[in-house]
Amino acid sequence: MRPTIETIIKQQREFFSTHRTKDVGFRIEQLKRLKTAILAHENSINKALYQDLHKSAMETYTTEIGLCLAEITYLLRHLASWTRPKKVKEPSLLPLTESFVHNEPYGVVLIIAPWNYPFQLSIAPLIGAMAAGNCAILKPSELSSNTSQLIQEMIDDYFENDYVAVVQGGAEVAQQLLRHKLDYIFYTGGGAVGKIVMKAAAEHLTPLTLELGGKSPCVVDKEIDVEKTAHRITWGKFLNAGQTCIAPDYLMLHKSVKESLIDRIKKTIIDFYGEDAKQSKDYGRIINQRHFTRLSKYLGDGDVILGGETDSKGLYIAPTLMESVSTEAGIMQEEIFGPILPIIEYSEIGEAVEFINNRPKPLALYLFSNDRKIQKKVLRETSSGGVCINDTVVHFTSTELPYGGVGASGFGKYHGKASYELLSNKKGVMKQTVLSDLALRYPPYKSTTLELLRTALR
Repeated sequence: MRPTIETIIKQQREFFSTHRTKDVGFRIEQLKRLKTAILAHENSINKALYQDLHKSAMETYTTEIGLCLAEITYLLRHLASWTRPKKVKEPSLLPLTESFVHNEPYGVVLIIAPWNYPFQLSIAPLIGAMAAGNCAILKPSELSSNTSQLIQEMIDDYFENDYVAVVQGGAEVAQQLLRHKLDYIFYTGGGAVGKIVMKAAAEHLTPLTLELGGKSPCVVDKEIDVEKTAHRITWGKFLNAGQTCIAPDYLMLHKSVKESLIDRIKKTIIDFYGEDAKQSKDYGRIINQRHFTRLSKYLGDGDVILGGETDSKGLYIAPTLMESVSTEAGIMQEEIFGPILPIIEYSEIGEAVEFINNRPKPLALYLFSNDRKIQKKVLRETSSGGVCINDTVVHFTSTELPYGGVGASGFGKYHGKASYELLSNKKGVMKQTVLSDLALRYPPYKSTTLELLRTALR
């Protein structure tokens, strides 16, 4: 019988209180163990993700397994130096003090993961939690049931529940977990549930990260390489059948390249997936019937110029391009999260910037342009979680770039060092000398004390 949630939290608090997780040697050992576990289960991970989302082995490795292995390797290379206290300059009025920043773990971290990249978006936050010295409870999505079961079996085989535990179940299990006092919450998913998580965290004043989504725009200027642009947009949009939180959600094309780029994207879709993408071993499926029904309704929100074919039984929606879409239509009001790409025309870059700024801040923004002035304008005048110029999605793979949202797309950045810092409490420490003392700070104050202080602090 698996332990209850209450038992797991109690066990993890007790284990954390032994201070073993604070030892950098322990953290390194556990990260190496996790890497061994991933490598040992690679075939099972491939099978589970194919069952859940029809992912090919190539897509599974590049977007799930490989990213986790690279993250562990990067952290192992740097963790020993990051955990050392960092000395900082002492205040001018306290010249004999020592000041430094000490990173300490929070304690018990709850990770609530989504279904679209169910392995990577479960394990990547876990890697950061372990590197920072925390214990962790991982709640994978019940929608990607095969992958969730695989994760549980893998973690159970390699870790004790008092250090890392997996709890499976639906919304009721998540709600039960959130009723408990935890030390940090890391949630990836939609904004509606994100608000519920944030409200629950507020009850205990628990710090948290929300990795949400939104409508990530893809703006294409007239100064582009049409072929490369078509390839990169097509790949980023239809990866995982469009079920990617940073997929291009809508395409804004400069009128001078609209026709040529649309023609090239149509050709690229056929080059990638064949005349019938349903037969392609490299094209995914929609996660379940509810999302299939939701996406199918969007097909009536404009003119389908490519694709539009659906198969309810097979949870298949073809790669689809749409024009003549009203900005008031559902497809332009809600995150699509599927293989449907609306296309909007613009004449001047200022129009595109204004259109983006009149909507909630996106998780990602894509710009295809070789004009440096336009690149600078878009970077300066828009706000988003991240920006990728002349490509899509690939910025997510960098261990050197912080990844996360802003505003409605979430808050808190992770990946690489950002993961370690996010899941560590930066504790400021000052060590005062007893060899001397600053007498002017004590009352009764002389008339000249304030002026001396003003001069010193200018």
